Amino acid sequence: MYGTIARIHAKPDHFEELARLAEEWKLERKPKVAGAIASYLFIPDGSPYGRPTQFLIAVFEDQQTYRQNADDPAQDAWYRRMREHLEDDPEWSDGTFQSF
Repeated sequence: MYGTIARIHAKPDHFEELARLAEEWKLERKPKVAGAIASYLFIPDGSPYGRPTQFLIAVFEDQQTYRQNADDPAQDAWYRRMREHLEDDPEWSDGTFQSF
């Protein structure tokens, strides 16, 4: 499996909208995206990074299907909507997911 983990910072009072967009992706985009396995919005307890921080996690079958989604204009449009609710650009880490 392949995918990404992004550290994000929602704007104050924008978390609910961010969570709504994550749910929208799961219900509306995911069924149309080849290779999409799972997506998560992880919210750590407290603020271990000095300010409220969330993590967006997306898991795909392989790197090819992940890249196809990343290059899809519909995904870019969804990302731009999400970005409106963030204080700054996400910090992306792409790579392989392995269970252990």
